[in-house]
Amino acid sequence: MESAITIALGRRMPLLILGLILTVLSIPFSQAASVRLGNVMAGTVISKDVQSIRERRFENLVEQHTDFSCGAASLATILKYAYQQPETTEQNVLAGMLEVSDPEVVLAKGFSLLDLKNYVQSLGYRGRGYEVAPDTLDAVSIPVIVLLDLEGYKHFVVVKKASGDRVYIGDPALGNRIMERDKFLASWNGIIFAIVGEGFDRQTPLLDPRQPLTAHRMQDIFAPVPKQKLLDFGFRHADVF
Repeated sequence: MESAITIALGRRMPLLILGLILTVLSIPFSQAASVRLGNVMAGTVISKDVQSIRERRFENLVEQHTDFSCGAASLATILKYAYQQPETTEQNVLAGMLEVSDPEVVLAKGFSLLDLKNYVQSLGYRGRGYEVAPDTLDAVSIPVIVLLDLEGYKHFVVVKKASGDRVYIGDPALGNRIMERDKFLASWNGIIFAIVGEGFDRQTPLLDPRQPLTAHRMQDIFAPVPKQKLLDFGFRHADVF
């Protein structure tokens, strides 16, 4: 059943969507804690910051809290960690995306890449979609959003980087993970969505994901994105120089 509840700009939305948003707004967020260790050495107290396994899994990643907000959480991740907007949350991105899309379509089918593009453009950024050949995936040197088909479930995630046989994923539902390249390519439609504009952090932590505990991790050395290379992804000279 639909309701005639009005949101900020007078748009109408189904009661279910509004209820889900209110649920998201009420979810508490955990934080890392500091542990004090006494008597390690006489007269000393050592403090050590610790993270839970869950916090580590969602490090530098905005978690999704509804079935249809993977696109909003992926956008929030890039805005927060690559565009230095620390106040960005899944909640405000989700609310903003609903204002530039059809809530009934979102409820039935979820958000589309066009919805993502319309939202980032409302913020003054530019959304760029590119078709990328599998053998050039490693050349994508900025964090981007892709749509994966995971056993019939369409899901937006952030691709941080690809290297060798690994693709580093920021999955708003499952956390940070590494996909085997073959499995990623089998699920991916070959399209990347890049957010471009002023304020991009070339040293964003999204480009420096944690490495697996193997000798192979040494091949993935972090390096900031060269300014000239940003121009290949739709940035203007004014954005990066």
